Amino acid sequence: MLEYPPLSLYLHIPWCVRKCPYCDFNSHQVHNGLPEDDYVDALCDDLKFEAGNRNPDDKRKLQSVFIGGGTPSLFTAQSISTVLDCAEQLFGFEEHIEITLEANPGTAEANRFKEYYSCGVNRLSLGIQSFQDAKLQALGRIHNAQEARQAIEMCRQAGFENFNLDLMHSLPHQSVVDALRDIEQALGFEPTHLSWYQLTIEPNTEFHSRPPALPAESLYLEIQEEGIKRLSAGGFQRYEVSAYCQPDFASRHNLNYWGYGDYLGIGAGAHGKLSNPSENTILRSRKKRQPNHYIAAGIIRDAERIEVPQEERAFEFLLNALRLRDGFVIEDFENRTGVTFSSIGKQVEYLSAQDLLAVKDNSITTTDHGYRVLNSLLEEFLETD
Repeated sequence: MLEYPPLSLYLHIPWCVRKCPYCDFNSHQVHNGLPEDDYVDALCDDLKFEAGNRNPDDKRKLQSVFIGGGTPSLFTAQSISTVLDCAEQLFGFEEHIEITLEANPGTAEANRFKEYYSCGVNRLSLGIQSFQDAKLQALGRIHNAQEARQAIEMCRQAGFENFNLDLMHSLPHQSVVDALRDIEQALGFEPTHLSWYQLTIEPNTEFHSRPPALPAESLYLEIQEEGIKRLSAGGFQRYEVSAYCQPDFASRHNLNYWGYGDYLGIGAGAHGKLSNPSENTILRSRKKRQPNHYIAAGIIRDAERIEVPQEERAFEFLLNALRLRDGFVIEDFENRTGVTFSSIGKQVEYLSAQDLLAVKDNSITTTDHGYRVLNSLLEEFLETD
């Protein structure tokens, strides 16, 4: 039976100083200044709209907030504080809420870190990508390695004990030694979390029209294998395909997303997912993509709000949950999809016999072998009874 899962909030700030050639997120280069005040007003109006649409029996408070982009650190701490205050007044915050803000290295932004901390942000996610200037230039980043190191130091000095570093691997002309050198430098700053992920070429990006020379698959596999070993030796647990953390520092926001929890999507192009147990429905929403359209839209900023068909919920759940090293428990599958476990029972039994899934008590996890062929594994669930 469908039940209310935990509730999170995603806030999207869509502007960047310059759009990176690999980026397929909804981000827009700043040209004639930021309409910061107007956008903050629109975010707060959108939060009020979503709060007014809540079911009367939905008493959930927000367990996490993630402010992403774009480059959210282009906005002042006062603007961030205004939106957070609005969210807290309308929905309430759980006692130990996790509030993450994405930031890009650069002195002007890093100087704001203490102000972000003072206004309630308790976790930073820094877009480092690499500590090597040649690799940063190949990625089209606007910061250099020294600015990356300075930003991390400023993050720590501002009081952030919980912070993530984003690193990419399998970059143009990158060797195993290069990739491990980036990991070593990151570990030296003692972050609580690392997002270490492969550079992929996405449609509608500059790299898609002008693809760089990426490492061969054999080299990519060696980079990944050696990198995982080094992260493990450094005390980092791999809890998702590309997410690594020190014990007890997994991102609550990410865990809720991958666990098929609910989340409000506020801001230009933001996506949301909300459950309605009384009607056995799950709704997905998407906001207007262009920032000027989003700001000018008035009360309703939805570009789309559709119901997830019951027959698609199992695959949606598994698409996320099987990325997690801890997998999922059967009770959560049923409570968050409203679908009985028997609908996927045959596939689970088959994949378990193939050593792709492991079944223990009421838990289902992906094996090491299954992790290596995750896409093929998931295809087995596209046809469910």
